[in-house]
Amino acid sequence: MTGQSPAAPTVVLVHGAWADGSSWQRVIPILLAENIPVVAVQNPTTSLADDVAATKRAIDAIDGPIVLVGHSWGGAVITEAGNDPKVKSMVFVAAFAPKAGETVGEQVGRHPSPPALSHISNDGAGFLKLNVEGWISDVAQDLPEIEARTLAVLQPPLAASTFGDKITEAAWENRPTFYIVSSEDRIVSVDLERELAAAMKAKTVELKAGHLSLLSMPEQVADVILEAVASTVVPA
Repeated sequence: MTGQSPAAPTVVLVHGAWADGSSWQRVIPILLAENIPVVAVQNPTTSLADDVAATKRAIDAIDGPIVLVGHSWGGAVITEAGNDPKVKSMVFVAAFAPKAGETVGEQVGRHPSPPALSHISNDGAGFLKLNVEGWISDVAQDLPEIEARTLAVLQPPLAASTFGDKITEAAWENRPTFYIVSSEDRIVSVDLERELAAAMKAKTVELKAGHLSLLSMPEQVADVILEAVASTVVPA
């Protein structure tokens, strides 16, 4: 008797700083067209703990295996939140991936500051934003200018304290990982991205894209996620 084919894992998408779940708006339809269940987390970006809690709520609500995907700051979030047996593989998109006891700030400090960091300002209450010029020239430089300006308007503030929040257990240390490097990134060090991909022994794809490859090259980003999904499904 032929066994029933297993259900596809659910893809859980975790956005980065100064963004929300709509960051994935061009990747999601591609996954849905392949009948892949998808959940996009809406993180508050107020602390690592708060973002991890939001991501864990999404994980807890899902039955069955999960492919956990993080962009940028979302990589740190999934590194901490992914310590759940349902999480079978992880995809990092131009993302941070601290090891246990490490912070994103420490990872940033290991390399020369990318240009976009000069466009960050503190509102005086402990929250950070990127100015419009930074979005146009250094974050969304491969998107139409009006789209970059729109992203600047939509951005939620990021708590400055997140750069000092430490990872307690790195989920990527004991799971299959995939890493998408953005070779034209101007907000996360490209050398850092390559270093992290090598450290986690990830299957690595390098895209000639800015930081927002999930918006500028969604098909290629989706292809890597679909590969992670395929590698997670065990034939019946």
